[in-house]
Amino acid sequence: MRYVMKQKLFALGKDFYIRDEAGHDLFFVKGKVFSIGHKLAFQDLNGNELAFIKQKLISIAPKYELYRDGRLVAVVKKKLFTFVKSRFTLDMPGPGGLEVEGDFLQHEYSFTRQGYAVAWVSKKWFSWTDTYGVDIAEGEDDVLILATTVVIDMVCHQKDAGAWGSD
Repeated sequence: MRYVMKQKLFALGKDFYIRDEAGHDLFFVKGKVFSIGHKLAFQDLNGNELAFIKQKLISIAPKYELYRDGRLVAVVKKKLFTFVKSRFTLDMPGPGGLEVEGDFLQHEYSFTRQGYAVAWVSKKWFSWTDTYGVDIAEGEDDVLILATTVVIDMVCHQKDAGAWGSD
C-alpha cells in the first residue's frame, strides 16, 4: 500500500498526518511538546494509540524504542560505522528485523529483510516540502515501518528549519 506522509504546518510538536494515496487521512503522529527527548504517539484518527515512539537518550548512536500496548516491540538504531551510505536497523524479537539503506536526506531509501525489499520511501513523486510516499509490501507491519520512517526523518533532518525533527 502507498502512504503519503506530510508535516502538519504550524504545530508546536512534531505532528504530521499519514494519508492513503487518494488523500484520505489514516494516521496521525502527535509529538509531545515539553519532553526530554523525542516522544511521539502514533494514533489512528479516533485517537487510539497504535504505537509509541521514545528516544533513548543514553546511547552513542541515535536509538529509538517502539512500543505497543506498553510493551517494547522494536528498536530503531542508526549504524555509526558505515563506509558509503548511512544505514538504520529495525531490530525486533525473532528473525523479523529490517535493514534500512539509501539517501535519507533526499527521502529515497528502502527497507529490506534478508536482502529482499519490503518497503520503499520516495520523495520523487511529490514536489511539496516535507511530503513523501511510503510503499509497503503486503503482509508487512505497516505501523512499525511508518513509525520507523518517522524516526529516520527526525534523526536525519533535526537541524533543518521547519522539518519534523527540528527542535
